[in-house]
Amino acid sequence: MNQIFDFFLNAYQNAPTYQIVLEAVAFVFGIASVWYAKQENILVYPTGIICTVITVYLLYINQYLGDMMMNFYYSVMSLYGWWNWSRKKNNVIAVPISRTTSKEKLIGVGLFILTMIVTYLVYLFYDYTIEIPNYIDIVTSGIFFTAMWYMANKKLENWTLWIIGDLITIPLYAYRGLGMLSLQYFIFTILAIQGYISWKKHLNNNHQTA
Repeated sequence: MNQIFDFFLNAYQNAPTYQIVLEAVAFVFGIASVWYAKQENILVYPTGIICTVITVYLLYINQYLGDMMMNFYYSVMSLYGWWNWSRKKNNVIAVPISRTTSKEKLIGVGLFILTMIVTYLVYLFYDYTIEIPNYIDIVTSGIFFTAMWYMANKKLENWTLWIIGDLITIPLYAYRGLGMLSLQYFIFTILAIQGYISWKKHLNNNHQTA
């Protein structure tokens, strides 16, 4: 049991109190954001922005640049998603839940590749020695960037990408000794699976009543 507590607490032994508090706040708002996304509730975005802005700062001071870029993008994309989800035509929500078209799948692949290239260049710019965890970080950045864009447009496939990215990230953060973040992504995975099931059920019900 002590080993479990050590796993979660060791990373914080030398951390300033304010950083621990900020990470706890980001943890709560991050969970709330995914919960609201599952409910197709627009509060996904204000809660998500609070989480990502705090996380950008924490990752910057700890020099996890790829992750920092990813969360900075989340903040910017959250503003777009907030606007897109709030749009209405004739008092009806303009962006309903849907599946990706062939064109959107191709855009997603392009965004995934472009994001990996940009993240790799960020590492080079800061003269980083790129090791295996960094390459994993580059791949997950591509996955999460694309998932965020799909979510902003209410595409079912966003959940599939979140699940894949989360499953990769859980052991990555555990390897880095970031127990709380690893636990957060474990919870994200569960919520993402529930989100996929909920949105797919919504699509199936609408298809039957259309």
